[in-house]
Amino acid sequence: MHQPTVGTIREYTLGDDDVPWVLGTHLTERCGPLARAPDGNRVLLIEAHGFARRLPYHHHKLTLVFAAMRRFRDRLSDAGYNVIYLKAETFGDALETFFAEHPDATLVTMRSPSYGSERRFRDLVADAGGDLRVCENELFVSTRGAFDEWADGAETFTHEQFYRWMRRESGVLMDGEDPVGGEWNFDDQNREFPPEEWEAPPAPSPEPDVVVEETAAWVESTFDTWGSTEEVRWPVTREGARDHLEHFLEHRLPAFGPYQDAMRTDDWEMAHSLLSAVINIGLLHPLEVIKAVETAYHDRDAVSLPSAEGCIRQLLGWREFVRHVYRQTMPELASANQLEATASLPDFYWTGETGMNCLAETIGDVYDRGYAHHIQRLMVLANFATLWGVEPRELNEWFHATYVDAYHWVTTPNVVEMGQYAHGVFATKPYVSSANYVDRMSDYCADCRYDSDETTGEGACPFNALYWDFLARNEAKLRDNHRMRLMYSHVDAKREAGDLEAIREHVVDLRANVDDV
Repeated sequence: MHQPTVGTIREYTLGDDDVPWVLGTHLTERCGPLARAPDGNRVLLIEAHGFARRLPYHHHKLTLVFAAMRRFRDRLSDAGYNVIYLKAETFGDALETFFAEHPDATLVTMRSPSYGSERRFRDLVADAGGDLRVCENELFVSTRGAFDEWADGAETFTHEQFYRWMRRESGVLMDGEDPVGGEWNFDDQNREFPPEEWEAPPAPSPEPDVVVEETAAWVESTFDTWGSTEEVRWPVTREGARDHLEHFLEHRLPAFGPYQDAMRTDDWEMAHSLLSAVINIGLLHPLEVIKAVETAYHDRDAVSLPSAEGCIRQLLGWREFVRHVYRQTMPELASANQLEATASLPDFYWTGETGMNCLAETIGDVYDRGYAHHIQRLMVLANFATLWGVEPRELNEWFHATYVDAYHWVTTPNVVEMGQYAHGVFATKPYVSSANYVDRMSDYCADCRYDSDETTGEGACPFNALYWDFLARNEAKLRDNHRMRLMYSHVDAKREAGDLEAIREHVVDLRANVDDV
């Protein structure tokens, strides 16, 4: 059984009338109520369609979720479970059907990490005349109680402190009381740009799957989706997810570390694991991925410590951290907007039609596959939106709709807080930059119509003027931030030189002609 190793899970058993309810993001029989159910037990899965009409979700995202549920249904049926698989417009409709046919049943489910879901499910079950037990979500490495004890009532949190605590508590990459290699992280060694002759390791490609093909066609004809309807590359079974993990360990992990922040044209996958989508629906447990990466470091000469630690930090550190921060700060986090940003998201986030090559390439990656890696998300997509002054909730909704691995608990801390500095619960400064960062960490600027070295004038990269305008516009809120002092010394120099007025005029022109940016 897969369970969190940091913290204690309250043990429980299932009675004869208890029916595991497996949500579409809990597709595993290795933990939760299903892991405790006897062979042949009734199991409920609800394929609700109404949520898919609320946003223009990526075609691949809906295909992944629905196809994975259907394949999991078949897997359980083949294993001898009595699977009750209900398709309905809403969860409420399906629950009424279920309890009408199974009035004796008590549903037992793991808690969804999305805010308000437990209360909503309890209300729906009660309205249907049934009973519901909600248990700890075991698809994480740490428990809610463990984090709350560590946080000890704090109102702000630091990822690095949390990550070190998780390393100590879990024993991952530890040598007694010290981190393996003598350092807690090797981030400074993981910021290289690959040489021109470097070729990315081959990306995994799942075998053709009839269920995926049928589901993809059904999604295309049923919902108003966004994104390409071509080949869906994401695994939808436990076996496929395991194959992707092994492929990453063998072919991609050795190159992951040094180039994890790099961005290259026509190289959407680089050396990234491409595992977040299947982890977030339960096909892989984060702990098994962490342990596999740790073992690969010890057993495979090609896997360096910076590569292994960089990957483990994303799962053991960041993923766990944002999950807990999300539940600690909701619902305030979802509507946070401390910089009072009010601009609308430019249409080119949906169309990809922009002369800024970095944005066009990244949005194109997302359109084609529902994926772009973490630096593209933070330093291209969120960076531009923050400089432009996009209202955080609107950008959050875009990420939620367009990424295959996106759920509200995932995007809200990453987009609203990390991406747009809207709350202050853990981000200590806005993660914004001029074109200099994009030019240093990508090859996008070489083929762009804009000049990354120019701030104003025809052909100047919009990132540059927007960056200085952002700092000037938010000076009252940001100048006293000790991490921003150097940047504001440059603002002062530009003000003294009389450059800020030209920058402001250039930004006014950019905003007036946003369709031509």
